[in-house]
Amino acid sequence: MGDVAVGARSGHEGPEEPGRDDRGPAGSSGGSRGGGGPGDERDSAEGGGHGRGKQTKDKKPQRSFWKELPLLVVIALVLALVIKTFLVQAFSIPSASMENTLQEGDRVLVDKLTPWFGAEPERGEVIVFHDPGHWLDGEPVANPNVVQKGLSFIGLMPSAEEKDLIKRVIGVAGDTVECNGTGPLKVNGKALDDSYVFSGNTACSEDDQGGQFKVKVPKGKLWVMGDHRQDSLDSRYHQNQKSGGFVPVDNVVGRAIVIAWPPTRWSTLPVPDTFDQKGINAAADVAPGALGLAGAVPFVLWRRRRVSAARTDG
Repeated sequence: MGDVAVGARSGHEGPEEPGRDDRGPAGSSGGSRGGGGPGDERDSAEGGGHGRGKQTKDKKPQRSFWKELPLLVVIALVLALVIKTFLVQAFSIPSASMENTLQEGDRVLVDKLTPWFGAEPERGEVIVFHDPGHWLDGEPVANPNVVQKGLSFIGLMPSAEEKDLIKRVIGVAGDTVECNGTGPLKVNGKALDDSYVFSGNTACSEDDQGGQFKVKVPKGKLWVMGDHRQDSLDSRYHQNQKSGGFVPVDNVVGRAIVIAWPPTRWSTLPVPDTFDQKGINAAADVAPGALGLAGAVPFVLWRRRRVSAARTDG
């Protein structure tokens, strides 16, 4: 409508002169009435240009990629920090104590989400946990630079400063774990298949420093051992400490679920079948039956008293 208004104004500029022949020369009136003259075409073009100018002005220009890049980097760093804190964290394997399951230099991903929902470690799982007390005394201390510290903090690099260990859970609360001679290792009287143990090692170590033992795992604690049995300072060799060699469940960071680096070593970390064998939960299976029996005794005694009283009254 704006274009039409512009064209109409351009065809009637100034007051009409008296005596002027509106028809004009032949062909001129047709041009005037039809609006098809050069002036109209020019005005129409000007009007169209004006409309396009408004559309261009109303359209917001796109932001440059380089201006958006800092925002994208910040978002990525925040997401990495959230993932590291609540979901998954990478850890580097510093020693041979878990060979051949894990080798020096491997990087594993640890599930940190499950413990938030109250799940506790189970037998056979490979876990990362905070030092329960002087287990790492005498170990070399890493000195990462500022960049490494920053990348470790947000989870883009395994931490080099945290005092964490990685071992396999052998016993949970209520379990009796024992080693005699070179093995086998027993949990609740059931011998474990040692096929996951480092080739050439025995399931138990014959020494007088802790290799021979029989312990019952207290509530809220774990008994852990390395797969490289003759090269692992685990629960066995910290029995003389205040913790008794047990690891508090609260110290557990999470379960190692996969070897992520190097690519040639990529694999999951499942629980060996021997930890799911029938009867290994015997101690736990007996508990519900014992509780049921204990609950039935008072009822039976009460019933007998009522029957005796009824006979006396009769």
